[in-house]
Amino acid sequence: MAVMKKKGSKELPPISTASLPDVIFMILFFFMVTTTMREQELLVTTKLPNATQVQKLEKKSLVSHIYIGEPVKHMQDKYGKATQIQLNDAFKTPQDIGNFIAAERAAVEEADRAYMTTSIKADKGTTMGIITDVKQNLRRAEALKISYAALEPAK
Repeated sequence: MAVMKKKGSKELPPISTASLPDVIFMILFFFMVTTTMREQELLVTTKLPNATQVQKLEKKSLVSHIYIGEPVKHMQDKYGKATQIQLNDAFKTPQDIGNFIAAERAAVEEADRAYMTTSIKADKGTTMGIITDVKQNLRRAEALKISYAALEPAK
């Protein structure tokens, strides 16, 4: 009877890493597409009021934000604790809203200007006088589509 001997120990073949760069680039591309970068640094704190009905905005690229609230801690040394209006990355007065809306309109294509919306993100402790001043200046700038940011109702 013949005895069959194994010729040496068989090792596992090495794992191919040829497709590893492709996988890494797919993951990198996924995170680049799904991550949103904050365009503005928030200089005010806002605790949004609760809402009874909420509707999401469809084209967020056509939304201009106006933040109203108390300045953040590191800005309180300069501006105090009084309620401030933030347009882009600076504190402004209600009279500056017309120039802000004009600049936002100039940055958008003419066909999309009719769909522009102004979102007011105001702290729930903000007095109605400031909100009214903002709304009056938006009306003068003919920015008539206004959205108020609020928290979704509890389900």
